[in-house]
Amino acid sequence: MNALWVTLPVVLVAALLLRRLGPTWYWLTFGVTFAAVRVLVRYRSVMDACGLTVPPSRWRLALARVANRPVPEARSPRILWLRPTATGLVLRLKLRPGQDAFDFSASSDRLRHSFSLHNVVSREIRSGVVELRMTGYDVLRRVRMPAAVPGEGLRVPVALREDGEVHYRDYRQVPHALNVGATQSGKSVYQRTLVAGLAPQNAALVGIDCKSGVELAPLAARFTALADNPDAAADLLAALVAYMGRVYELIRTEQRISVALPDAEITADIWDLPAHLRPVPVVLLVDEVAELALAANKAEEARRDQIVTHLVRLSQLGRAAGIYLEICGQRFGSELGKGITMLRAQLTGRTAHRVNDETSANMAFGDISPDAVLAAVQIDKDRPGTAVAGDSSGGWSRIRAPHTTLRKAVDTCNAHAHRTPSIPELEPFRPAVPVRVLIGKVQPKPTAASAF
Repeated sequence: MNALWVTLPVVLVAALLLRRLGPTWYWLTFGVTFAAVRVLVRYRSVMDACGLTVPPSRWRLALARVANRPVPEARSPRILWLRPTATGLVLRLKLRPGQDAFDFSASSDRLRHSFSLHNVVSREIRSGVVELRMTGYDVLRRVRMPAAVPGEGLRVPVALREDGEVHYRDYRQVPHALNVGATQSGKSVYQRTLVAGLAPQNAALVGIDCKSGVELAPLAARFTALADNPDAAADLLAALVAYMGRVYELIRTEQRISVALPDAEITADIWDLPAHLRPVPVVLLVDEVAELALAANKAEEARRDQIVTHLVRLSQLGRAAGIYLEICGQRFGSELGKGITMLRAQLTGRTAHRVNDETSANMAFGDISPDAVLAAVQIDKDRPGTAVAGDSSGGWSRIRAPHTTLRKAVDTCNAHAHRTPSIPELEPFRPAVPVRVLIGKVQPKPTAASAF
């Protein structure tokens, strides 16, 4: 008995320390058991309080009257299974006749408070089945990406979602994307993580960084082409459009349209071409799109129209040629001039970091989801890297990218510099790899052989 009274305080203190210092370990040791019991015990009362029950059917009412029994209670959705995860619980429910999956999405905040969990996200699995992904703690407080999340096929793990799942940037599914956010909101870290994830893959990276290349120039070892001013950007985009035309000529030549061939072998994009003929996919990253759209005189206005026209053309036609766009900026609205809204309409993926006003959030999600606009406005300034990610389907979620240092991104790009492909049209824009200068040390003089 004395040993029990000594053990209980020790276990309690250990649980409190784990909850504060190691929430993941606390959840795996104590939290998951407490949460599962809490959900199962409170389930019926919570469903009734949240209005997620249905009245008894007519045959049950008739049977109760015939048997002279009390009126049956309202019925809750049937639990198919409850599965614990490393970050929370997954509860799958079978809906009763008359229930709608939207009711569970609308009640997610009430379910979160009722079950005493950090977050609840509802999604429809199939007709009549809803899944509630419940997070036991704040997984976005300290982002720790799972160890085994390899990126392949232009599918790059870039962030962690609030439900504990990994958020991927999949260029095959979402070819073009927009990334907006205020200064110090985490856009650069997100972009850095994206480049580091693309570096080991078979892809050509093309960058436009009009801040004299301070963001992308350190990663130049992995870039096929890089422009650091608007004039160079205009020429680079024109060369990329010319490259796109050459790829389409190749696709047209190799479509293999013949009566003797099955339909599956007829191609309309680069991915169905034979491996030895397939051009390398190209990812174009624009660091600050506003610098390309601003004009102070007639000459700059002509250049601006040319740049926007090329970007719109690439966004409309580039997907089949394996050209994908990643557009970043603090604001992205009609005030940037003619053609900008046309470009935005082609950017399926949307990521909004912390913004300073609701108008900026509307530029990203106003035509997709009002709830996503509200979530983007509510991002805390003390949590850089937190963003709201969505697409044109209306689905969205909160994400946070891991803090990828510039040194780590540079090392990754240098390690995979041999993967940088050469494209003839873009060869004039091939960046010079920066040389590290050791301050305070005398550089050795070149020998006759090295000078030659």
